[in-house]
Amino acid sequence: MKSLFANVWTKRVVSVLSVVYTYFVIRLCYLSIFYNITVHERTSLCIALSGLSLAAIVVMLYTRKQILTRICSFLILPAMLPVVLLYFGEWGMIIPIIVVGIVILLLSGAGEGVKTALATMILLAYIFTALGYFMFTSFFVASTKEEVIGSGVSPSGEYRYRIVNTIDSSDGCTSVYVEPNTADIKNAFATFSLKNLERIVYTTRPSIEEVDVKWETQTRQDITKYYNSISDRIEVTLTDAELKDLGYTYDNKLMLTNLSASRKFALNRTASQVDPVPIDQLNQEQLDFFGIAKDAEGRYYVKDPSPELVKKNGSEPGDRLYFNEMKPKALKYFNNRNVDPPTGITYFNVQKSHTVMLNSLTDEQLAKLGVSDKGDVMTIVIHKNSHKSVDEEDGEDTQDEQPTSEEPTAEAASEEGGQEQTDPAENSGEEAPKQEAKPAEEKKDETDTKVIFRYYVAELEDYYDLDSRRLSLELLNS
Repeated sequence: MKSLFANVWTKRVVSVLSVVYTYFVIRLCYLSIFYNITVHERTSLCIALSGLSLAAIVVMLYTRKQILTRICSFLILPAMLPVVLLYFGEWGMIIPIIVVGIVILLLSGAGEGVKTALATMILLAYIFTALGYFMFTSFFVASTKEEVIGSGVSPSGEYRYRIVNTIDSSDGCTSVYVEPNTADIKNAFATFSLKNLERIVYTTRPSIEEVDVKWETQTRQDITKYYNSISDRIEVTLTDAELKDLGYTYDNKLMLTNLSASRKFALNRTASQVDPVPIDQLNQEQLDFFGIAKDAEGRYYVKDPSPELVKKNGSEPGDRLYFNEMKPKALKYFNNRNVDPPTGITYFNVQKSHTVMLNSLTDEQLAKLGVSDKGDVMTIVIHKNSHKSVDEEDGEDTQDEQPTSEEPTAEAASEEGGQEQTDPAENSGEEAPKQEAKPAEEKKDETDTKVIFRYYVAELEDYYDLDSRRLSLELLNS
């Protein structure tokens, strides 16, 4: 048995367990960057991690001279730096792993000079990173007091919400947040929630104390019909891949934008018309006026490109400069040249549009874009506080409501009315005889009902991208 444990191949095989433990630490580092943690069983988590870490120390000390263990000993402490900062306070999870990292770094089989240099670098990284992080959170992250007055999950389980009262110097505000309920990583000890997925779907000032939430299920066809009844100018923004799937090409989505008044007149438009003009709606004379040509296949190109434009695009002189093949810097140069030098007025720009009209999309196309056949719709009922009559000295209280638009365009009109109506006070112009004073009249408690979230818009506008992971300073605010 002694010879078995002394065998170098036994140590090499066992050193793989060091890699497994290090992978677990790196995985925790990844989760700390992109996920918030909610620990359910702190004691159980601490005991489990302590036992796992004790076993890891034994394995690593046994295989400390193996190359895999040496590499792992250099990785554990750096990988724990984001965990310490972003999960600060979860010491039952942090301390056992930090102890393992320190012990194996100091007792690994690496040379003393290497260990000293690495330990110094890691220590300085912890000090300066922690200093920078706490300065950032102290000076650049607004400190407000929040109180959650309501939370729950939609009937399908796809979404969850919370209603938050924020206390500040301006009478506070009430906001409703909605986020997907399917992006969590759960285990027996903790739940990891993906950061920066919450979307504010409604906010109002001043804060209110009573908000009722109602969920219902609506079909894709009914919601489409409703939006089209509001306006025929509702636009949907699509990606290049989605446009291609729907049969659009680069050229039939090319637009003339930022048109000056003189260029609008050339298109028989008035100066007040500001909508982008599809290039495929122009006749040959108009194309010539804008210096654009069209080949037999329906592709647009610059009619007489300047040598500077050809150089910017890296093309050969005499080659056609197609817009769909033009490099971004060349297209930017082309647009910047269409400017009146004395006044700086832009004549026109050429750019690809990524929007289509909602009423031009069929139900099958909406399904292809990822809109489910039916889903959750959220309605809130706000119980407004009673206000005293405007005859009083302080006057009438008002609320500044700012519902977040959840329609797929900025051009559509507001979908719900729900504005508070107040009756003006009636004041007599003549002096009335003295009467017995009456108590101030209290207004009846009013309610305001608003639809603030539809699954339809969340899916169509890609509110929640569960697959992308992007490093940014916003991750430090969570």
